[in-house]
Amino acid sequence: MCAGAFLSQAEPAFAQGRLDAQYEASLSGIPVGKGSWTIEIGDDTFSAAAHGATAGLLKAFSGGTGSGASQGRIVNGALVSSAYTATTTTSKKSETIRLALVNGNIKEFSIEPEPPVDPDRIVVTDAHRKNVYDPMTGSMLRVPGNADLMSPDTCRTAAGIFDGRLRYDLKLDFKRMETVRAERGYHGPAIVCSIYFTPVAGYIPDRPVIKYLASQRNIEIAFVPIAGTRVLVPFRLTIPTPFGPAMLEATSFVTTAAPPRVAKTQ
Repeated sequence: MCAGAFLSQAEPAFAQGRLDAQYEASLSGIPVGKGSWTIEIGDDTFSAAAHGATAGLLKAFSGGTGSGASQGRIVNGALVSSAYTATTTTSKKSETIRLALVNGNIKEFSIEPEPPVDPDRIVVTDAHRKNVYDPMTGSMLRVPGNADLMSPDTCRTAAGIFDGRLRYDLKLDFKRMETVRAERGYHGPAIVCSIYFTPVAGYIPDRPVIKYLASQRNIEIAFVPIAGTRVLVPFRLTIPTPFGPAMLEATSFVTTAAPPRVAKTQ
């Protein structure tokens, strides 16, 4: 899921930083998956890559892996994605989604292999593919200007996301501040936001999971900063389910700042 999506217009950003994180997914406290996420924020570019796989008991029933990547530029302080790729593989099939973006608009997209047309699916129009973010860039919060990174206002934002199949809106609102600690790396403040999901197009209205997510008012996401930058990323995501809380949480969160490049002098 998720928020460069949630952000800003406005000013040059010259900070640089890197994140190397490991996450664990659980359902009602039982581990079901593990993954990694690497992000690099440069003077005027950014890149992100994630990999994950099912784990524990779930792996025995439904082994699967997934990977994703996004990259783009930093323009007037905003994260502007240019490309996104996601691949999921199970014992039954493999699927790759590719998006090409220009200034927040989807210029090209593909799903391989091409899925069959479902007449019950709400059609995604060209208008739905404008002013959107890919899911990975959309999971990063860029705080503009010199505002406090951990201010409640950081949460008060919204964005449109297109993942190659589904177009949806995410709205955030401030919930609370707390302190988080990874087993390795980050220990410090986190800003916790409520998150609200609204499907727009590309979905089948009668699907129970869509109805469930759209009705939820207790989904929350905790953001922490990448050192040396004005970018915050998810440390923990919690979604209530009929089977107990589903949670994605960082076990290792190592973030390092890099000094801005300095022009060489003779």
